[in-house]
Parts: sequence; C-alpha cells; structure tokens
Amino acid sequence: MGQEQSAEPREVNLEQLSQELALKFASKCYTQLELYCFKHVFKSLADEESGLRYWSESSLCRFLQIPDAIEAGHVVNQMATFLGAFPFASQAPCILTMEALLKVITLMTKRYTRILKKGDKDRVRLFFSSLSVHDRRASESLASHPNIDAEEKKEDPLAETLKGVSGFAIDEPANDNLDDEEDEDMLAMSALDSLDAIDAIALGEKPNIRHSVIPSDNFNKLIQLLLLVAPLDTQESLSLHADRLNDEKNLKELRECAKAILSSCYVESDPDITYHTFKTVVPNSLPYLFAGLDPLFEHFLFQKDFDLSKRRASLSEAPTSPDAQSPTSPAIAPSPKTPKSPKGGSSSFPPVPIPLLPSGGEILNHATISQLSFFLSPTTVFRRLHSLFSGSEHGFSLNSIEKYVFNWKAPTILLVSGTIMPSNPTGSRERSFTATFPQSRHPPSAKPSAKVTYGAYIPTAWRATHKTPLQAPEMVLFQLAPTHDVFHASTVSTSHFTLTTAPHSSHPGIAFGSPLPVPGTHDVQPGAVSLHLDDALEFGVFTHLAGGGGSFHSSVAPGRRKLDWQDRFEVEALEIYGVGGEGEEREQRRRVEFEEREAKVRREGRASISGGAGYEQDREILKMAGLLHGESGGSMG
Repeated sequence: MGQEQSAEPREVNLEQLSQELALKFASKCYTQLELYCFKHVFKSLADEESGLRYWSESSLCRFLQIPDAIEAGHVVNQMATFLGAFPFASQAPCILTMEALLKVITLMTKRYTRILKKGDKDRVRLFFSSLSVHDRRASESLASHPNIDAEEKKEDPLAETLKGVSGFAIDEPANDNLDDEEDEDMLAMSALDSLDAIDAIALGEKPNIRHSVIPSDNFNKLIQLLLLVAPLDTQESLSLHADRLNDEKNLKELRECAKAILSSCYVESDPDITYHTFKTVVPNSLPYLFAGLDPLFEHFLFQKDFDLSKRRASLSEAPTSPDAQSPTSPAIAPSPKTPKSPKGGSSSFPPVPIPLLPSGGEILNHATISQLSFFLSPTTVFRRLHSLFSGSEHGFSLNSIEKYVFNWKAPTILLVSGTIMPSNPTGSRERSFTATFPQSRHPPSAKPSAKVTYGAYIPTAWRATHKTPLQAPEMVLFQLAPTHDVFHASTVSTSHFTLTTAPHSSHPGIAFGSPLPVPGTHDVQPGAVSLHLDDALEFGVFTHLAGGGGSFHSSVAPGRRKLDWQDRFEVEALEIYGVGGEGEEREQRRRVEFEEREAKVRREGRASISGGAGYEQDREILKMAGLLHGESGGSMG
C-alpha cells in the first residue's frame, strides 16, 4: 500500500522503430515537393521482388553516376546499406527500401540536424562504422592473450621502478584505444530519444569499434570519389567532373592525391585504418572530407523533367509520408547560378560556369584544389582562387612577390614543391644554403630526390616584417605530398610569418613559424614546426619537432606525431593564389596597374634627364663644374 505502480515499459520492435524514424525524418526534414521528387526518383529505378520495392547496388551507382574508373560503387553501397539500418547497427546491412533510402539521404546531407540536437556535429563514428569490417586478427589476438596487458606490466621492471613518478605531459601514454569503447554513438541515442524509445538501444547489438577496421583499399577508392565530388553543386551532374578522368594525366593526379591522404592514416605499417586513427586524423586534418556527399545525395530530391505548372494544385495535398501516394509529374527549381539580366530579369542565355580554379598552375590542379577543400572548406577555394604569382612566369624573387602579391588585401594560399636534397650536397649553391642551418639535423621525411609539396594559408595581407613578425592565429601550414598533414597555428609563439630582405636581415627570405633572425648570427634557427624559403626562392626547409612549442602545432597523425624530421628541398615550383571574389580581383588589378604607370613615369623622367631635349645643356653645366671625368672644367687652383 502507498506504493505507486511503475509504468510498464513500452513494447518496441526494431523494424517498427526504424519506420517511425523514417516517417519523422520525412515530416520534419523535407518539404512536400522534395518528398514528391524523391518518391518519383525511387520508383523510377526500383527493383521489385515478392511485392518489395528496393534499390540494388547497380541502381544506386547508376543514379549517382559514380564513374567506373575509380571503382567506388561497392564502397558507397556498403555505406548506404549500413546507414539505412540507422539507428540499429545490428540490422545492417539492410535492404534499400524507400524508408531506408530516405534515412541514408537524411544522414548524408545532414538534414537530421533539424530534429536530432545531441549528435548534430559528429558523424565520424557513424561513417567509420559504415565503412568498417570486423577485424578478425584483433579479436583472435585478444582472445588468445586475455591477460596480455597484465603480463607486460609484470615483466617490465622499469615500469615498477617509475610507478608513482610523474613526468612531462609529452611523455605520458596517449591511451590511443582505451577510450574507443566509451565513445558512445550519440547520434543513434539522439534518434531513439526523439522517438521516446531510448531504452531500445539495448535491443540492438553494440558494434565493437575496437575490433573493426576500414580496409585501406576501400578507403582509397572512397577518397578518390570524394576528391571528385568535392566541387559538386546541388544541381550539377557528377558526369561533368567525371569526364576529366578520361584524361590519364587527371586520373593519375587524382590517385596521387588520394594516396597522400591515405598515407596520413599510417597505412605503411598497418594496411587498415582503426577507429582511433580515423577519429584523430579526420577532424584535425580532413574536417570537410565528406562535404561533397551532401550535394551528391541532394540529387534524390529533384528531377530534370520537373514541371511545377502542371501539378501546382495537387502538390498542396502531397502527404508527408515518403510512401504515400503523390502526383507523378516532378519538376526542378531554377538553378541559383542562373545569371540575371541588367534589368533584373532572368537571362535567356545559359549560365556561364565560373572556373573551379585558375588555369596554368604547375602545382594546383583539380585534384589538389579538392585536397585543399578538405581542410580549408569548399567555400574558401572553389571558384574563389586568383593566380597572383608564379615563379615560372614572374621569376623567383622577393621583388616579384612584392609587386604581384602585396597589393592583394585578402587571404592568400602559398604552394611550393621541390625535391629532397641529398644529405651531403655537392653543388656550391646547395652547400652555401645548408651552411646557414645548424649542422645537426633530423632525417628527411622522404628519400632523396623524392618530390614534396608544402604550403600555407595566410589570412591577412602580405607585408615586409623587418621589425615585427606577422601574427595570424588563423594561419595554417600544411603538407600535400607525399603525405597529407595539417599544422594549425599555436598561441605558444606568435611568429607566424616573416618576410625580410637584405640588407635589413642577415638571413633574408620567407619564413612561417620562426622568429625574426637575430642580427649577426650565422645560423638560421628554425621553429619547432616551420617552413623556410631563401631570398632567391631557390631552396626550402620544412622542420617538424614532435615536442612542439613553436608557432604551429605538431602533427596529430598517429604515425607522425612522435617523429622529428627536416626536409631540405630544392624549389621547382612556387605559386601564390589570392582568395576572394571579383571585387578583390578588380582592386588588386587596379593597384598593380597604378604602380606600373608610376614606374613608367619614373623611367621616362630619368630618360628625359639623360637623353632628352635639355641633355646637351645639362652636359655643358657638368663640364664647367668639372664633374665629368676626362673633361676640362673650371680651375680650382
């Protein structure tokens, strides 16, 4: 007596909850028009068996227009059949029914953020699970050695001796995999919470993240696809970009970029990617890696033969369920890139597409600009880069950089590539350059003669820094080849950028991450993570010290974060691009033209003095003053 009866738990069924979530996504994340188009797209390519309509792998790849050259179709299908079972990973792989495919689109395009608040910023675990397979080797090793950790500690007398003795933070173990099990799938929990069925998480088997890996070959193919779709717009066909792969040169560049990105996951020592590596590398070095999937899967929500005028009335009655009956005549909204006429109306001419990148770059190509977008964001680089300086075109000199870059009053991107110098250079110029650095050096990150590509994102305008280094907390150093890596600015030291010239500096050149040279010193003292280019733009040095403490953070890649290296390379190409729109480009062009006119006036002025109409009169005056050698003049005696 006096005790309240507890409410009986809700009887739930996994399939029922999955359908409820699909219906909630349909009603809260899409318009009626989008649902109508999605249903039409689904039915147009669906197979049917025993009354069940579904999409096969071939239908999915054909609709998304995934090119055969990169062989990524089966990887995308694996992701889709896993995401279609959301939030119950134990039900994967699933059949791509209409409800399952709608969940795939919702997760790929991040439309779930409209109703799922807890997991709206983290898809890393979800995408890893969709790409991973069970690692039998890890589970077998753990099963055969259940007490391996205890045995190792028992056999290590040094560990017992140092027990209780604290050291530096850098020396503490990273606990790389210990927190993987505690890394809850917040997205799935948020989805069940939205259905008031949080207890249902216990009905599904929790995937063992520690015993799962992404096969490197699969991830390599997916990276190639992500490089290809990175610049894609919502209403732009992937075939427009896939046609570039018909050129062997473009295909080779795409594969080289994918290989560099894959190498950041340290596949040299282990052919597969663990969850710890994935969740470490992607958020830090590749935060926009999956951004291209958003516009790619938005293609499900419109059709090219869409005609709104025929079914305007019937669309107002379209149901919110993805499986409900709808009209059968879809239409597509006008492209946002359609140009306007001077009077404000739509132009009758087809829109002129803005180029993805400036033409003629030796380093920058379609693959590398996509690689840049993986950490600088697509809105920063695509259709917003303007070629300001190229060493092969304008000459390798600081004067040329001052002329063509200093007038750009917006962010810039510097790219430099070259080949690793031998440890004992034989040429006089190489020996002279290496003599300006300390004799003790760290090993290079690649073999001699290997090609390396480094770069920097400079968020402010360039200027000479003879007295004070340029401070820019948003500045980023990065490596594009042969390994992809990103080094963000630190607050420990604020010497993010210096540009000095002779005679103001004993070691003139461009430096990122190093303090200004001390007058009278013989050696250049590079920062812990730094990039140096000499004043002739002939040689470069990239230094990485795992201990950090400089103006840029050291690498977080599991295979590199404990390594020290120094790449001394001979510069082969140097390019600087301005980041901005047409307004910044016009202003920069106006400044350059103004300076060229001023220089012409100065040249003409000197010419008039040395050979103009008053030249003879000036010469006679100088003779009389005795200022012309070998000429007679007035006697001072």
